[in-house]
This record gives sequence, C-alpha cells and structure tokens, in this order.
Amino acid sequence: MNTILYIEGIQKQFAYYKQLGEKTIDQVPEGKLFWQYNDNSNSIAIIIKHLWGNMRSRWIDFLTTDGEKEWRERDTEFENDIKTKQELLEKWNEGWDCLFAALKTINKDNFEQPIYIRNVEHTVTEAINRQLAHYSYHIGQIVFIGKMIADKRWESLSIPKGKSTAYNAKRFSQSKHKAHYTDTLIEPKNDQ
Repeated sequence: MNTILYIEGIQKQFAYYKQLGEKTIDQVPEGKLFWQYNDNSNSIAIIIKHLWGNMRSRWIDFLTTDGEKEWRERDTEFENDIKTKQELLEKWNEGWDCLFAALKTINKDNFEQPIYIRNVEHTVTEAINRQLAHYSYHIGQIVFIGKMIADKRWESLSIPKGKSTAYNAKRFSQSKHKAHYTDTLIEPKNDQ
C-alpha cells in the first residue's frame, strides 16, 4: 500500500464529510441546532458534541496512546448543554483540528505500528477506517435532521433530484482521468 496516497485520499474523504456537516449547519437556524425530535433522539448539537469527544479521544496522541482516553466522559457527550452556535462550532473545529493534525503525523516509518482502541489492536488503516465510518454515520444524521428542519429551504448537498442526467452528461463529456472523486465536491480551505 502506498502510505502517502492513502493518507492523502483519507484526508480528502474526511474533509468532504466535514464540509457536508458545515453546509448543513449553515442551512439550520441557530435555535434549531438544539432541537430534538424526542428525549431519546439527538439534536445536531448533541451529535456534534459526541463527535468532538470522540475525535479528541481517538486522535490526540493517535500513534502512542489508546484511542479511548481515561479522561473522556462519553456519557456527558449526549447531554444537550451547549447553548450557542459559536460554542458548538468551537467544539466542531477543535475535533476536526485534532483529526487533521494526527493524520499529518502518519508516515511510512510509523504506518505499520499497532493502534489500540479500548485495548483492541488495530492497524493504522483499520483505526482510520473505523473513524471514517463512524463520522460519516453521524454526519448523515446531521444532514438528515438539517434537511427536515430546513424543509423547502433545503439546498441539496449532492446531485439534486432530477439533475442526475445532466450531471452524468457533464462527467462523461470529460476524458477518463485520475482524480479523487471529492476533488470537484470539496471547496478548498486554507486549514487543510
């Protein structure tokens, strides 16, 4: 496996999901970020708080300590105690910053070392893929809740309904080439 290509591709994948979450947050009025369907469901804010706690635990000292840190209080991540969008975005960005900083530390010299999560050994790729699947699951929840809240004001984050034929015509009008599929989906940011 080409370590550098894998890390570059996974960074793009994580950036794509981060952007989906941000585009959803932008479409939801601030007060609705804290809305819960019922007491057993999570608000967008609770999901973000959980992602923040998970990201900090998994990615701080990714290569050297267990991914379930002793200081993590997972159960408190599901308490709806964030009060402002600003506080919510600070947690969102702190979590993602931990993730992207950790990915930058991975190289061909440390790529084969074991990673532990709750004392279970993972390869670096297993640990990363585990988190990618976990985060995409929760980003999907955020998007679903956001779409319900925005209702008719919702702006599609992918190919809008009824636009698949036009989208495919544009893609197939180009010659075959090598690219990451998110290259045309992710807006460039200076922080990654």
